[in-house]
Amino acid sequence: MDLNLSDEQRLLRESAERFVAESYDANHRRKMANDPLGYSPAVWKQFAELGWLALPIAEEFGGLGGGAVETGILMEAFGRGLVSEPYVATVVLAAALIGACGSTAQKQARLPRVADGSLKLAFAHSERAARFDLSKVATIANKAAQGWRVAGSKIAVLDGHAADEIIVSAHIHEHQGPSGRIGLFLMPARTPSLAISDYPRLGGGQACNIELSDVHLPEDALLGDGRDALPAIEAVVDRAMAALGAEAVGIMQTLLDTTLEYTKIRKQFGRPLSANQVIRHRLADMAMQVDEARSIALRAALKVDAEPIERARAASGAKAKIGKCARFIGEQSIQLHGGMGVTEELEVGAYFKRLVAFDTLFGGSAHHYRRYAELGRTAISA
Repeated sequence: MDLNLSDEQRLLRESAERFVAESYDANHRRKMANDPLGYSPAVWKQFAELGWLALPIAEEFGGLGGGAVETGILMEAFGRGLVSEPYVATVVLAAALIGACGSTAQKQARLPRVADGSLKLAFAHSERAARFDLSKVATIANKAAQGWRVAGSKIAVLDGHAADEIIVSAHIHEHQGPSGRIGLFLMPARTPSLAISDYPRLGGGQACNIELSDVHLPEDALLGDGRDALPAIEAVVDRAMAALGAEAVGIMQTLLDTTLEYTKIRKQFGRPLSANQVIRHRLADMAMQVDEARSIALRAALKVDAEPIERARAASGAKAKIGKCARFIGEQSIQLHGGMGVTEELEVGAYFKRLVAFDTLFGGSAHHYRRYAELGRTAISA
């Protein structure tokens, strides 16, 4: 297998890295951290102009038809700049669900608007009692005479405060047809009886909790034909974990580069820290962890279209391994910077916070080690 990037992929990497380096300096990140919106609408418009919002969307709906590898290239560059725009929520999660489950009319009405930047989306699925189990959904959608009645609550909705529409998962209950299957419902963010409570995320960006108090939705709010959406949810979340793993690699690479540079200029007893053999060993260990994380993130991206168990094992294996690598890199970076590593003057702490957030998003390393093992047993028994 040839793992070298194509010419188009190299151009994407170079343009993304250049844009992030020019647009995301320390001042911009501090400004976004103090901004209630949490991201820049002007930058979001530039994302659309550069074609990044259209990247993984099918060509027939105004996209570029890119795959998970191209998304990973972009996300790694985003990690270097601690990008806070709602790219994962809108493009990687919600738009992918519409592409997988939506009717032709629903796709035509929304995906071109995602690609041109005029529509932002969010995916509300996590619940307090689920503990990262995607099949556990307590929110209920009851079939009504004219449409649907949805009630329940969702937590940790990525960038839900910025969304024009929110995709909400719920168990479908209706008089005729099988009940208990999970459906996806499109609802405008300003829907009556829908309450959104937003808060800042660790490491930048925003999230929110949602309360649905008997929300009334029209018949066509149901995404697609109403068949069980759990397989599509699992596939899209696995794809999102591969993308977030690539973002974590970009963060880790930045911490490694920053720490290496710091140990060259920081002197102790008249010598640079990098002259100390123990420090060199630590830096070498950090470099190895970054390379391991990059390799397994690429493997997860290459497996997103594999059969479900193989895809899920690749995603969980990457999430678990990258989570451990991320914590090691973050801790070593802070320690080698000494007391400066946790001050506002340096951004090491901000990058470390984003890595901590990555480790818990969609389940931490312990959860995904268990999932990886369970999937392996399922594969053997099958």
